[in-house]
Amino acid sequence: MSYEAKMMAMKKLLKKKAPEAEKKANDSPKRQTPPPPPYEKKWLAAGLTKEENEYGVVYKRTVVYEPHHQHGKYTLSGLLDTVERWRESQEIHPLAPDFKQPLVFFDTETTGLKGTGTLIFLMGFIEYTEDAFTLTQYVLPGPDHEAAFLYASKLWKTPMSIVMYNGKSFDMPQVQTRWTMNKDSLPKLLKHTEIDLLHGSKRIWKNEMDTFKLTAVEEEQLGFYREGDIPGHMAPIIYQDAVKNGRAELLMKVLLHNEWDILSLVTLYIRSTDLLLQGDAFSSANAQTNIGKWYTDLKSFSRSKDVLMDVIAEYGTEEPRAHFHIGFLLKKEGRYTEAIESFTIAAAGLKGRERIIAFEELAKLFEHKMKEPKKALHYTKEAIRYLKHETDVTNRFKARMGNEFTHREIRLQKKLFPGEAQ
Repeated sequence: MSYEAKMMAMKKLLKKKAPEAEKKANDSPKRQTPPPPPYEKKWLAAGLTKEENEYGVVYKRTVVYEPHHQHGKYTLSGLLDTVERWRESQEIHPLAPDFKQPLVFFDTETTGLKGTGTLIFLMGFIEYTEDAFTLTQYVLPGPDHEAAFLYASKLWKTPMSIVMYNGKSFDMPQVQTRWTMNKDSLPKLLKHTEIDLLHGSKRIWKNEMDTFKLTAVEEEQLGFYREGDIPGHMAPIIYQDAVKNGRAELLMKVLLHNEWDILSLVTLYIRSTDLLLQGDAFSSANAQTNIGKWYTDLKSFSRSKDVLMDVIAEYGTEEPRAHFHIGFLLKKEGRYTEAIESFTIAAAGLKGRERIIAFEELAKLFEHKMKEPKKALHYTKEAIRYLKHETDVTNRFKARMGNEFTHREIRLQKKLFPGEAQ
């Protein structure tokens, strides 16, 4: 068959298939938009507004705050200085925003804690726009409108720097799960920059706070005390009643609970940045030491050293943990005599794991850098003696360190007393 004949045969084939393809396209079912819920009027009367999109309806609440709005000890306008400090510092840090993206504060309320049957029924966002802070809360009318609810969040539209509290472990995984359940309907969920203030709070106030529940951080660090708030565990029950019976009065209290959560994210971000970048005068020696250690873990050694030296200059030997952490930086720089001074202060003032490690560092420095095996043996024996009576460490740590100190002791004895039976 010639080339021309093949082309003619293909054209005939296409002509035969075209009507069939057209019929198939016409027969494809159109998306059915679920009707509004029967309790719509009650929800609207309570203060919610209606938003419709191609997937259904969602109800929302919008609140606009002036920049001077105060939440606890902080005003929202402080966020503008906070962002500028991050920009000027050029720090690579887990709490630093991506300046190419809008900065948004985000929190959810869910019907449970885990499982594919758990629904997000409330999403709240605060963003700084046009000289004001705008809170937008979206409420799920019911499972039939979940695609409309998720679509309204615009998490599919623009990459954002999203500030949350436990969001990396809870809020965003929940969003991803619900998005997956609706993936055949919705645009693809984008990858966002996630900033988790729970992680930051634990790093900054470790050893200082008994609990890191947001309400505890609000009271101790932000000076905000909730009055008339609902318990968090009641939110799913209230929502289910609002869907079943249409009663929205208590549902509005859930929205207020969520509103306070998000306002606290803004002010906690201000507070945390003040501590990280300018050494807030109202911080404790413990918090500043934790920040110095955090910078060390991020390999920002110069920044870490500056923070720890400021703590030592102000508190001296009263904050032995600062000496402990700066000892490693001094050792890294080859300043062994100063490192020994720091670890000596740490060993005298600390307890538990850090004291044992300080003894170990002293033994290492004297054996390998100062070439003084007698002093190295002294600190090795001190460590063994202390380790025997220490109860505030795990058995695994005690066994591992005990073996290492025993081997070190034997090696040092051989150096000091060659030829003698050990």
